[in-house]
Amino acid sequence: MMTPAQNRAPKVSSVLLCLCCIHAFFSCAVRLVAGQTPKPVFACDVDGNPSLAAFGFCNTSWGVEARVADLVQRLTLQEKVGFLVSGAGNVDHLGIPKYEWWSEALHGVSYVGPGTKFSSLVPGATSFPQVILTAASFNATLFETIGKVVSTEARAMHNVGLAGLTFWSPNVNIFRDPRWGRGQETPGEDPLLSSKYASGYVRGLQKSDDGNADRLKVAACCKHYTAYDVDNWKGVNRLTFNAVVTQQDLDDTFQPPFKSCVLDGNVASVMCSYNQVNGKPTCADPDLLAGTIRGKWKLNGYIVSDCDSVEVLYNKQHYTKTPEEAAAKAILAGLDLNCGSFLGQHTEAAVKGGLLNESAVDKAISNNFATLMRLGFFDGDPRKQLYGKLGPDDVCTPSNQELAREAARQGIVLLKNTAGSLPLSSTAIKSLAVIGPNANVTKTMIGNYEGTPCKYVTPLQGLAAIVSTMYVAGCADVGCSTAQTDDAKKAAASADATVLVMGADQSIEREDFDRVNLNLPGQQSLLVSEVANVSKGPVVLVIMSGGGMDVSFAKDNAKITSILWVGYPGEAGGAAMADVIFGDHNPSGRLPMTWYPQSYVDAVPMTNMNMRPDPATGYPGRTYRFYTGPTVYSFGDGLSYSSFSHGQVQAPQLVSVPLDEGHICHSSACESLEAKSETCSNLVFDVHLNVKNVGRFSGSHTVFLFSSPPSVHRSPQKHLLGFEKVFLASQSEAQVQFKVDVCKDLSVVDELGGRKVGLGTHVLHVGDLKHALSVQIGSSGLSLSPPRHF
Repeated sequence: MMTPAQNRAPKVSSVLLCLCCIHAFFSCAVRLVAGQTPKPVFACDVDGNPSLAAFGFCNTSWGVEARVADLVQRLTLQEKVGFLVSGAGNVDHLGIPKYEWWSEALHGVSYVGPGTKFSSLVPGATSFPQVILTAASFNATLFETIGKVVSTEARAMHNVGLAGLTFWSPNVNIFRDPRWGRGQETPGEDPLLSSKYASGYVRGLQKSDDGNADRLKVAACCKHYTAYDVDNWKGVNRLTFNAVVTQQDLDDTFQPPFKSCVLDGNVASVMCSYNQVNGKPTCADPDLLAGTIRGKWKLNGYIVSDCDSVEVLYNKQHYTKTPEEAAAKAILAGLDLNCGSFLGQHTEAAVKGGLLNESAVDKAISNNFATLMRLGFFDGDPRKQLYGKLGPDDVCTPSNQELAREAARQGIVLLKNTAGSLPLSSTAIKSLAVIGPNANVTKTMIGNYEGTPCKYVTPLQGLAAIVSTMYVAGCADVGCSTAQTDDAKKAAASADATVLVMGADQSIEREDFDRVNLNLPGQQSLLVSEVANVSKGPVVLVIMSGGGMDVSFAKDNAKITSILWVGYPGEAGGAAMADVIFGDHNPSGRLPMTWYPQSYVDAVPMTNMNMRPDPATGYPGRTYRFYTGPTVYSFGDGLSYSSFSHGQVQAPQLVSVPLDEGHICHSSACESLEAKSETCSNLVFDVHLNVKNVGRFSGSHTVFLFSSPPSVHRSPQKHLLGFEKVFLASQSEAQVQFKVDVCKDLSVVDELGGRKVGLGTHVLHVGDLKHALSVQIGSSGLSLSPPRHF
């Protein structure tokens, strides 16, 4: 997806050049004519034009399929083609107005995309933390709750003509490489966490409050399908990058979040990406689109291209000889909607030239219309429907703003805390030095794909609300070409404690801009070290960033007593940081991605898509599941002001898998079994454990259940089976239960992309505890050994 800033650069499409002007305009408040409230966009305005009641597609008593069929048969080919593009055309004689499909809601209603704008009527919307920080909460309930709030605000804005109903969020790509500029938008590197986030956020956006599964509150879209995680690195550009991916890595790592979006979240849309996968553009690959998304996963919705990607596959990738051929290939592959204008310009000629049957166009627009039907777009005035009472007063409510603060608190990760230097005491600390280029930022806190927030609380403002502060920027910006250390050192030398707020912003990592190194930018590390050396009190280093940083120097510096990672924490980020630093909130966030040393990126090209290590070449692999080299911090790292113990864990020692008497594995040695329905039926067991808060602070704790499978099919060294977040008062305890489906949770993906359950010893991990579980072949029936404590 190209953002407004990128649209200002020379591009293949003149249409989106025009859109950039619109975006720049919409990013500012739009003045309204006094006394005039904009109206929502909708079709079938029977009240305004009673003759429309004669059309079947306007009859709300009909089913969606019948209404869509009635509409499609009334359209000419030229009219049909107008519904293949994001700026969909109007058909006045049928009472259908223009509709803009492109709106965004990555972590709040956004002004990116021409479908949504802010005005004096609704000047802002709740801006939640960037996704990578929300994912660090490991709180699946929170993922869905945020989605529900965002969709409520979106519906409220729709009712006053400021927003559409189709939002191209979330981004569920795997954060495979730490340099990726868009990693900030994702839930991190783990397929399970990404899948849980994807399905949870989608449900929050889409689930209708009347319980009708066929209706949509708003329509979400999971993007960018698939194996997309290189934007612009050392001359390698996403528009022409060919991701060479093994079938094993595709099905094991890159596909699971999209599969979960469709199967678990029932998402209304999937967006195909710019890149090629193994030589084929994703938006023209029938195996990926029609074969997998709609065929295997049974998508109930539409497939949309990333903006201009159909034009890109013709003009940039030279995948076809003519634009008509590109249009035909994309539609025949399963594409329904083109972000941009390319299909609108070339599809009619493709049909008339015999490259495409009109029935294929009918099929595509039917998927688009069905989505709009489920949204109520063809049901008349939305102000008379389920969400009709929502309006400006339902945007930026106090409870929504408090949720943004709570989400940031839950995500913030405490990485270092020497001798309990945090939390600081608001009574003992009389003066606080607040230093750094991110110490008093606003827009930096909301990352990209942002909207205008309700308000900002900067780190400085949050801290100054608690104690007396001395503020020194220390750098002109995050690039920090020259550290200005003198005033910063004076402040730190006289203050009771020092907070350094460093890190990145969109000038360092963003869409269409990947990093080339992992160090703190410019002379930031020099500023941090010199300030720490003269500080008279505790030194708290706060890293504001999307991707991980190599902060080994700070980790090893005894003068730097604490390190916090705060992602891009959203509109209330400064208040949430202060809550954590001064102990009003006990941190419980865990890293959703590995923090690698600089030596890793020096040795590993970003373009190598292989997840698994290759001892022959020294390639170290990627993510905690496969990488065995040194880390600065690891996936799942995160401290608390309290201590938690795990005990009395119960799980079986043996699982016996039933096989028919004639199965080949009774007579031949097998290292694994196919994870298919006849093998897997009811093959489920429970893991129980007690968790106790043995410290003096109340707080939340994330319990991870990992498994290390047998060494078959180049399996991961360990992978996440589940996570649960529990709140425990000091000295209290609770029981946590995980339900383990052997074929779903203990299986691995083999070299051909099939799911297999390894025979032999699987080691379950909970904290420092380990439990060996043997999976063996049985004759008939499910056999579980009695559970034992470990």
